[in-house]
Amino acid sequence: MMSDKKRKVIIITDGDEMARKTVERVAANIGGCCISASAGNPTPISGEKILALIKKTNTDPVLIMLDDKGCRQKGKGERALEFIVKHPDIEVLGVVAVASNTKKCKGVEVEQSITLEGKVIDRPVNKDGEPEPEGHHILEGDTVSVLESLKIPTIIGIGDIGKMHGRDKFERGARITTQAVKYILERGGFVRE
Repeated sequence: MMSDKKRKVIIITDGDEMARKTVERVAANIGGCCISASAGNPTPISGEKILALIKKTNTDPVLIMLDDKGCRQKGKGERALEFIVKHPDIEVLGVVAVASNTKKCKGVEVEQSITLEGKVIDRPVNKDGEPEPEGHHILEGDTVSVLESLKIPTIIGIGDIGKMHGRDKFERGARITTQAVKYILERGGFVRE
């Protein structure tokens, strides 16, 4: 059991079955922990329950998945995200903001994204991990609109977790999502204790 220090958390805004398997692989790749119970489409448990599970883990960083299942309004995933980010016992190192095909959503402005080729670019990507056109700054996703109002140090855009034309398959090591999580860890100066 860890001490009373703030727990270091990375949020992934996707929660379907493919995302769960992929994020579990990423946690193994980086020596972190994954809260698999947070996976679901939409997120099946409350922010309070996720917090209790985070506190029971014995290693940082802790990866959690939050998903609104295409809801354009503030859904279960975004409500849990707000709760976790604002909680005094949690330090959110960053968010892997996942692009989706949700229409008419507010989305979130991202400074950088990782393409399906593993390149870091200064604009969003689409669901397939392909770069959006020059001048496009908003990553469209169903669980990312609330991010603008929260103080999160690093938000990195990415295509659909575990997919992106097979480039992010968990069976192949979840290469793109692992790269996104490592990017957040490096930006946050994460050091394993």
